[in-house]
Amino acid sequence: MRIGIVGGGITGLTAAYELAKRGHEVSLFESEPDLGGQAATFPVEGTRLEKFYHHIFTSDREMIALIEELGLAEEMRWLPSKVGIYYEGEIYDFVTPLNLLRFRPLGLLQRLRTGIVTLYLQQFANWRNLENVTALEWVRRNVGQQPYEVIFRPLLRGKFGQYADEISMAWLWSKFKHRVASRGPAMQRELLGYMEGSFQRLIDRLEERIGELGGEIYPGSPVKRVIIEGNRVTGLEIESTEGETPVEHRFPLVIATVPSFVFLEIVPDLPEAYVARLRQVEYLGAVCLVLLSKEPLSRIYWLNISDTDFPFVGAIEQTNLIPPEAYNGKHIVYLSNYLSRHDPHYHLPPQDLLTTYLPFLKKMNPAFNEAWVEELWLFRADAAQPIITCDYSERIPPLWTPVEGLYLANTSQIYPQDRGMNYSVRLGQRAAEIVERVEKGETL
Repeated sequence: MRIGIVGGGITGLTAAYELAKRGHEVSLFESEPDLGGQAATFPVEGTRLEKFYHHIFTSDREMIALIEELGLAEEMRWLPSKVGIYYEGEIYDFVTPLNLLRFRPLGLLQRLRTGIVTLYLQQFANWRNLENVTALEWVRRNVGQQPYEVIFRPLLRGKFGQYADEISMAWLWSKFKHRVASRGPAMQRELLGYMEGSFQRLIDRLEERIGELGGEIYPGSPVKRVIIEGNRVTGLEIESTEGETPVEHRFPLVIATVPSFVFLEIVPDLPEAYVARLRQVEYLGAVCLVLLSKEPLSRIYWLNISDTDFPFVGAIEQTNLIPPEAYNGKHIVYLSNYLSRHDPHYHLPPQDLLTTYLPFLKKMNPAFNEAWVEELWLFRADAAQPIITCDYSERIPPLWTPVEGLYLANTSQIYPQDRGMNYSVRLGQRAAEIVERVEKGETL
């Protein structure tokens, strides 16, 4: 069967690969000139770097299996994580249970209670019992206000910005389960995975294999409209990059891997009830300011910012995971924030954003000097994070839509797990599996 796929991120590429392996004629259309979605890369110091920070965990089974299947396992590097919290002018290591016991911003009893509750969450199985309570309420009740403000709220703020206090406890539970699984037995030190030369190697190999299997990929080809006739999908209308008449491609089946609000823009005349369901899921955008620096900002790879007056929520120093030698001795820092697309700060140009951040960078490292910054890049993603509030599962749209032959697979459907490359791979595989079942006449 001929299948059209909208979106060339990890989910779209995985779905295309899986369906091509099954003998389908796949055509993938990506609006941007580069594939990879939020995992797309750009050139830095003779190599490639993700526009938005990326790594994987040892518990990311689907991602690791795909890397192995594509013959890229030897290009993975597994490195000790360096996680920390910045709180009231100090940076604290926050990787091991011993780090928690030494965490002075909390009293000894608060530290012990935090550790006990963390262990409890790791063993807790029924996340649905946590879905209708906010993390704020649950942690306050079971751990206390101060641990919430200093430890848990920065974690939530680092993903959900201004919505941190509204997030479901089910999401926070999934973070603990996932991270602990990545440590292995006996709570050994966490390892993080990164690919030699960036995850561009994975994107390139997927593109190569899809082509070898007979699939076609069209970067820089925005989909203007999904063509529907008599409540059945019949194809895609692709915008011309040179102002010519849009081109129609006929497909009896289409998988869209775009955010829900983009899906509503390209699919006309959907049933009102279904449209309302898609609109129930809101997104935050991500803003990443990337600095190429002569000197390091800190010793930490992933630094959660606990001080709420900071205009960014995380400082991810790539060269505290991958040595600076990979980037000609330079240091790379992502300054991350999650904002509404309507927030004025979301649209600031790079230099203005850096100017806003400078006083806070100097708080983190009094020696920091703007002259250290040799290059500056700014990347935005309009649909970086669905807002996971209570009873979120009731609002998740299914992969199949009311239109026959039309499917939707996007990050709003990754739950209760956090969105990331592993779950994007899983979602792409799931979309391919559903298409196969439909082809066989099975009932979904």
